[in-house]
Amino acid sequence: MRRPRYQFGALYQEARKNGPDVWVYRWRELDTEGKRSLRKQIIGTVQEFRSRGSAQQAVEALRVRANKESDGDHSAPVTIHALVEHYRLKEMPMDTHEEKTRGTKLVYNSVLNHHIVPRWGGHPLRRVTSVKVEEWLRSLASAPGTKAKIRNVMSMIFRHAIRWGWLGQHENPIVMVRVSSRRKRVPVPLTAEEFRALFTALPERERLLGMICATAGMRIGEVLGLKWEDINFPERTANVLRSFVDGSVGRCKTEVSQQPVPLDDIVLEGIQAWRSISLYTAEKDWIFASYQTFGKAPMWPDSLRRKILQPAARRVGIATQVGWHTFRHTYSSLLADNGNDVKVVQELMRHAKLSTTMEVYTHARMEKKRVAQRKAVDVLFARQPGLEQAAGS
Repeated sequence: MRRPRYQFGALYQEARKNGPDVWVYRWRELDTEGKRSLRKQIIGTVQEFRSRGSAQQAVEALRVRANKESDGDHSAPVTIHALVEHYRLKEMPMDTHEEKTRGTKLVYNSVLNHHIVPRWGGHPLRRVTSVKVEEWLRSLASAPGTKAKIRNVMSMIFRHAIRWGWLGQHENPIVMVRVSSRRKRVPVPLTAEEFRALFTALPERERLLGMICATAGMRIGEVLGLKWEDINFPERTANVLRSFVDGSVGRCKTEVSQQPVPLDDIVLEGIQAWRSISLYTAEKDWIFASYQTFGKAPMWPDSLRRKILQPAARRVGIATQVGWHTFRHTYSSLLADNGNDVKVVQELMRHAKLSTTMEVYTHARMEKKRVAQRKAVDVLFARQPGLEQAAGS
């Protein structure tokens, strides 16, 4: 049986008696009896879409859906924009809880909307080359991590095309794209002295938020996703079951993240003290409920960071950039500085990969580096431990 051809449909301008001309898109669609019928839809006015190219981009989603009925979703999209729309249709419905978290979907959509579609949307799939993509990424003023994320999302789009049989196994041009993900600015953890100074400068609510992040290594979204019922006081643990990201509650970042977290007694005391003055204390209530939503949602971390956390850090003389994630980096570094087994650090940080713990979150202090260096030099030069310090005094 011959496979139906990919239909492009027809895009044209149509005059209106009252108001500006409009762009109209026509295509054929199967009706309830299995017969093809002609359909049309107004895309927008010529004032909204001043060129045929901009109107063509606006109809890509319609074109994907029109071909979706043709042959069980096997008709190949011809442009990157059409491929992106098909990927969204199949892989990223925002109302499901499968596969990707809501936060991940929001990041992917942002990359697609602001980078990939504006630059490559009108390109045919096989006209995208590794060299052109690499040159484009180099030209962007974005941070290396952002460029790496753009590359990864673009590669994912091409893998989607391969999975659906629209490209061959070795037709992903992004595989050969070289891009560095090295940070321009390494996150700087707080010293114990800086933490204590900042701790005393914060109001009680933000103090407790920072305390949990810095002593349990939880992400701020996970802390805000806690309900009173998640705190197991007899076992001295917190059940991390959800995360609050960009105004929505969803699953945690990884399965490893959804593990009980040990809580120190000082944290449990802080939680109980906060419950005694909070307006929302029922088991099903959020621990850090927003008063603006009358307790229906947690507070927004960005607002707290800008208005309270960062000004407090500046007041106590902390020169480095401070955010909620700074406390998590601080926790990891302190765990490593105190000689804990790296596997224990990994489990306390709830990282899926050990490399993440070692390469991203653990920052060796200068004095710790100097001690390790001194031990190596002692061996190389047969020097007795302690002589170097005596010579320098």
